[in-house]
Amino acid sequence: MTSQPEYPKVPLSDAGSAGVSATADEVLRERSSEPAGHRILIVEDDVSLGKFLSRALKLKLFAVEISLDGEAAWDTLQNSIYDLVILDLNLPRMDGMELLRRVRQDQPALRVLVLTARNRTEDLVLALEQGADDCLIKPFSFLELLARVRGLLRRGPPSAASSSKLGDLSIDREQHRVVRGQRTIDLTPREFAILECLMDNAGKAVSRRTLLRDVWNISFDPTTNIVDVYMKYLRDKIDIEGEVKLLRTVRGVGYVLRND
Repeated sequence: MTSQPEYPKVPLSDAGSAGVSATADEVLRERSSEPAGHRILIVEDDVSLGKFLSRALKLKLFAVEISLDGEAAWDTLQNSIYDLVILDLNLPRMDGMELLRRVRQDQPALRVLVLTARNRTEDLVLALEQGADDCLIKPFSFLELLARVRGLLRRGPPSAASSSKLGDLSIDREQHRVVRGQRTIDLTPREFAILECLMDNAGKAVSRRTLLRDVWNISFDPTTNIVDVYMKYLRDKIDIEGEVKLLRTVRGVGYVLRND
């Protein structure tokens, strides 16, 4: 009878100074069972821990990016869409609590798992009161973190309101209908999807990369101008002469729908 191989524990140098308990088998097991598509941002200034978590979660088919400080994470969150943030509290340039506060004001539906070495009850309560969905204290088991991540993602995104309004522009998702003032605007399915994305992020710049991913479901291609072409089509229909311009270009970033 062939004996089963033994899998070593992930070394501390790979798991970060905070400590992670996981075997290679635990990380790899059921690799193909995780649904693809969920995007996770890890905000962690411990480079080795961040890299370990990124590798392990990618093996579970998550799309993962890392920010090493609070300011970088805030900039990233302004320009990309994520399903979950794994957030350390002890961060340079912007404290994790401040980043959490901003995220909750700006993206109330974004799920946040706080990962921290702070083990005082007061700190954990404060994080939860600031809007964290869950907290995990270092050192931690990767399998426990994975279970919590999956649990948060199973909650699913909140259902979008069937209608939204910005100024005199309104969009009805169920009827696939767009009205501005007294006129009904006919949009193609692609144009409607672009407007939905901009309306969901009203007042905030949406990058070309984000539009390509969410509307066309393709990776960023710096050689294509398809976003700009469709944005002209949409602008010609949304903003006609004599009306306040709602669809603006943010130079070097993308586009924003704003009423001011």
